Amino acid sequence: MADGNKFFPAPRLILAALVAGVLAGAVAVYVSESGSGNNAPAQVAAAGSSKDDVACKAKGERAKQVAAKAVGQVAALQPADPPQSLKSLAFNGPDGKSMTIADHAGKTVLLNLWATWCAPCRAEMPALDALQKEKGSDAFEVVAVNVDTGDDAKPKKFLKEIGIETLGYYRDPTIALFNEVKTRGLALGLPVTMLIDGEGCLIAHMNGPAEWSSPDAKRLVEAAVSPSG
Repeated sequence: MADGNKFFPAPRLILAALVAGVLAGAVAVYVSESGSGNNAPAQVAAAGSSKDDVACKAKGERAKQVAAKAVGQVAALQPADPPQSLKSLAFNGPDGKSMTIADHAGKTVLLNLWATWCAPCRAEMPALDALQKEKGSDAFEVVAVNVDTGDDAKPKKFLKEIGIETLGYYRDPTIALFNEVKTRGLALGLPVTMLIDGEGCLIAHMNGPAEWSSPDAKRLVEAAVSPSG
C-alpha cells in the first residue's frame, strides 16, 4: 500500500477534489430541485432538536479531543461543531437491504461517500480498503457507500478491477444520502468522510480525499475507538 506522499501528489489531490466538488454539487442541486433536500435550514433545525441530537451535543469536548489527533495525512478532518446524531442516515447494506447508521450501534464508523466518476474517490479506495483490513473489528468499520446512480454494474466492476477485498459493498443509488449530508452542512462534494461513534454521533468530518492507510489515519482510528480519546 502506498505510504504518505506516494499516494497522490498534493497539487493533484487538491485540483481533483475541487473538480469533484463542483460536479457533485451540481448533482445535488439537481436532486434538490426535484424535491429531495429542499428547505435545508428547517431540516437541520429539526434534527438539532431531537433527543438523540441533544445527547450528541454533550460530546463537544470528546469531538475536539479526537479531532486533535487528526494530523499529517488526515489533518483536514474537523471536529463536529456541535456533534449531531447521524443514526437516521440510510443506505443499502452488503445484502442489498436498507439499513441505517443505527444498525452499527456500538461500533465506531468511518462513513465515506464515493462515486466512480469522482477521481479522488477512486484514488483513495485502496487506502480505505487497507484501513478496514488492518483496523476493522467489532469496534470499528469503514463504511464506504457508493452513490452512483443506476445499477450496481459499474461500481462493482471498478472495485473488482482495483482489487478491493475487505470493504463491505454499501450503496445508495438515489442520491438521497448525499443530499441529506449536504443539507446538514457536512458535504460540499465528493468524497466526504464522517467519523461517527458507537452511539451514532458525528465526531468529526472532512471534505476531500485523504491517505487513509497512513500511520496518521491509524492513530486517529485508535483515538476514536479508545474511550478516553
